[in-house]
Amino acid sequence: MGNILLVAYLTKTLSESGTRSLDPDSIPLSESLVLQILRRNSLDSSKKMEFFKWCSLRYIYKHSVSTYSQMFSTLCRTGYLEEVPNLLNSMKNDGIVVGSETFKLLLDAFIRSGKFDSALDILDHMEELGSNPNPHMYDSIIVALAKKNQVGLALSIMFKLLEASNGNEENAVGVSLPGSVACNALLVALRNGEMKVEFKTVLAKLREKRGFELNAWGYNICIHAFGCWGDLTTSLRLFKEMKEKSLASGSLDPDLCTYNSLIHVLCLAGKVKDAVIVYEELKVSGHEPDAFTYRILIQGCCKSYQMEDATKIFSEMQYNGFLPDTVVYNSLLDGMFKARKVMEACQLFEKMVQDGVRASCWTYNILIDGLCKNGRAEAGYNLFCGLKKKGHFVDAVTYSTVVLLLCRKGHLEEALHLVEEMEERGFVVDLITITSLLIAFHKQGRWDCTERLMKHIRDVNLLPNVLKWRADMEASLKNPPRSREDYTPMFPSTGGLQEIMSSISSPKSRSDDGVTEDEKSSSADTDQWSSSPYMDHLANQAKSTDLSSQLFSLARGQRVQAKGAGSFDIDMVNTFLSIFLAKGKLSLACKLFEIFTDMGVDPVSYTYNSIMSSFVKRGYFNRAWDVFNEMGEKVCPPDIATYNLVIQGLGKMGRADLASSVLDKLMKQGGYLDIVMYNTLIDALGKAGRTDEANNLFEQMKTSGLNPDVVTYNIMIEVHSKTGRLKDAYKFLKMMLDAGCLPNHVTDTTLDFLAKEIEKLRYQKASIMRQKDDSP
Repeated sequence: MGNILLVAYLTKTLSESGTRSLDPDSIPLSESLVLQILRRNSLDSSKKMEFFKWCSLRYIYKHSVSTYSQMFSTLCRTGYLEEVPNLLNSMKNDGIVVGSETFKLLLDAFIRSGKFDSALDILDHMEELGSNPNPHMYDSIIVALAKKNQVGLALSIMFKLLEASNGNEENAVGVSLPGSVACNALLVALRNGEMKVEFKTVLAKLREKRGFELNAWGYNICIHAFGCWGDLTTSLRLFKEMKEKSLASGSLDPDLCTYNSLIHVLCLAGKVKDAVIVYEELKVSGHEPDAFTYRILIQGCCKSYQMEDATKIFSEMQYNGFLPDTVVYNSLLDGMFKARKVMEACQLFEKMVQDGVRASCWTYNILIDGLCKNGRAEAGYNLFCGLKKKGHFVDAVTYSTVVLLLCRKGHLEEALHLVEEMEERGFVVDLITITSLLIAFHKQGRWDCTERLMKHIRDVNLLPNVLKWRADMEASLKNPPRSREDYTPMFPSTGGLQEIMSSISSPKSRSDDGVTEDEKSSSADTDQWSSSPYMDHLANQAKSTDLSSQLFSLARGQRVQAKGAGSFDIDMVNTFLSIFLAKGKLSLACKLFEIFTDMGVDPVSYTYNSIMSSFVKRGYFNRAWDVFNEMGEKVCPPDIATYNLVIQGLGKMGRADLASSVLDKLMKQGGYLDIVMYNTLIDALGKAGRTDEANNLFEQMKTSGLNPDVVTYNIMIEVHSKTGRLKDAYKFLKMMLDAGCLPNHVTDTTLDFLAKEIEKLRYQKASIMRQKDDSP
């Protein structure tokens, strides 16, 4: 009874006034008493800590392992972790070592609170105190290291654990496999660090172990990772494996995260139409799309110019109660500008402001770039100047965009002035801006501006490195290294056009009903009662088809990769290829390409497209097909610009029939048609006399959500004028003016031809009428 009364007295006193009212001489301290106070749920953690410290100062009492363990447990449970480091030091001074379970409790508490540095400090304290982690503690250690981005150390611990559990089970007593949480955290860290080889190694080693099974989160991580690395086949096979295990055990049902990951990887692979079908399937599968689902799909549709689908999904997103954020609006704005929907883009921006969605620097960069590329350069420049005056929403990318515009227009002095202003405002002049200026210097022969540029570039290494690279390049061109035998072709011949057609698609045997064997087998394997039949169909196709060999890249090739030292050489090669080819120096460009590829610099799609474009323009079609074939051999997926060049070349060769075939193959491989591709195809069909097909393509273009531009209308007017369909030509002229599309100098030339054709037709009609009148 006396002990109960003492505990009650101490609890009340500590709650009301803390330890200052306690008399050390009248309180018989013991381990049992201290533990009872520390276990009182009614007492605040800060009061318990105060009492614990008060007891530590009493020379007649010393804390035990039990009291330290209880105090640590209290701090972890209540989240009062600030006192843990002091308590650890106190424990060290007292010569006390708590058990590994307590240390694991501390590790987990710090990890849950996001304090990964403190979690790793626990390991240092354990080492100082001579305490060894138990096998289950390694899960927490791996999670802490992965979250702290110390992936190498986490990977090392993981491999040691896997090796320790390898071989005979009896020799691995006490050593268990890491838990799914630790494995998943490490896989996420490896994915974020682009450590593809290590990711595959860890996954393979884990799957070899008996007793280890990926959970739903693990499958989602792997599906997303392999899809981001372009391995669509593995992603689909993992989904199929997940479904099979779900049917067997019922514990691995694909969740919304699974579907979001699959939609994302399909969009990355260029299979946006498949992604839209999976989205429709998702809505009736028992899951509801979330904000991430809508964002992924809108981004994919906008990048592949499927604007009708993008606007439809955007409307569904709002109807279902999701508020589009800045990223969604930016994606839709960018897509509309690229689809030549300038008015719609401006109206969308007004809606964005009205809805209270905050515009970012990126939003205004899209607006400025979109206006400039759609014939509204003055409006774009005025917007830039207005933002500058306000001092908001202007960054290095904004300046770089306007500098590039001024360089293209030939306004070099204004561009240099902007670069000076850019540095004054503290923005870094990057390689894209510098190389854009170099191209402009070359066009105008103004190399004297280089010294002026050097005075204003804050990065003391970048511009000197560019100039040094240029000097080394010029020296190499004068005395090229002889690394290959003379007369060895730069692009080995592969059999010309027929070989290219077969490389675009290797057709599979089809039955009388036009269905391939793979499609039949995948349809037969698909469970019609499944909640995701189309997704199952894609997964079944992955069993027999290698979808990893990507024949089309959704991302358009860039002149500057902007990956630092890793892409500096190819960035400079691309820049000087642009300079040489713009001046018609094809032989010099080829020599530059040859020198640097022999030095081990890997070309990118922009590099190949530049060379291929020049070959097509000059009529060297066989050489262009050789370049296209080398892209496949070097595993460099062609982009939309590559296929534009293929169709342009076929059109010039008078093979518009093959151009349509290429288009079909492109669409099956996940490709899309942009405004340039439509214009190229319409022009090729028109010049081949296939006017009706050109008209159908024009209608398809409008139906898909792309607005025809001045080039499209000029082609349609010219095609119909030259085939004598003058009324149709006039109809397209009226359509052009009604759409607010401003004519250019090409339109004037085409209209002159149209006027002559109309006059000729009138003269012919008048002659016929006179002949009729003169006849008896």
